[in-house]
Amino acid sequence: MSLLDKAPVKRVIEILKEFDPKLKVIILNTSARTALEAASSLGCEVGAIVKSLVFKTEETFTLCLIAGDKKASLNKIKKNLIIKDVQMASADEVKEITGYTIGGVSPIGHLNKIDILIDNSLERFIELFAAAGHPNCVFQINFKDLQKITNGSVKEISE
Repeated sequence: MSLLDKAPVKRVIEILKEFDPKLKVIILNTSARTALEAASSLGCEVGAIVKSLVFKTEETFTLCLIAGDKKASLNKIKKNLIIKDVQMASADEVKEITGYTIGGVSPIGHLNKIDILIDNSLERFIELFAAAGHPNCVFQINFKDLQKITNGSVKEISE
């Protein structure tokens, strides 16, 4: 069975096809579980890798799309969401909310609706790469299209 036949990857493929038929899932021979591994596999800058990080916020969950060379700033996330408490979601919570396991969390195709914040530092790259539902699958997209396909809000959320 090809990685493209796996249900989480198929969800990404369908959304990409609907958004822009030219966007395709890329299967990597090596893991893209971390931003560093993905950049190494793709031959791109670490910052061009979109990290999809799920945070548990007071009442709900928020997906933050962070540049691979940056760290999510809990203080900036709290300030943007006007809340007092935020923490990383557990692996089980990530799987339940998004339908993806950590290392393959895509910015699209979640099982449940989730608010999305996009790190403004991703704007410095012409092309970005994001996970496509599996640690060996990614897709390439530009910043404007990432914003459109996710309906995410661009904010300063990294350090």
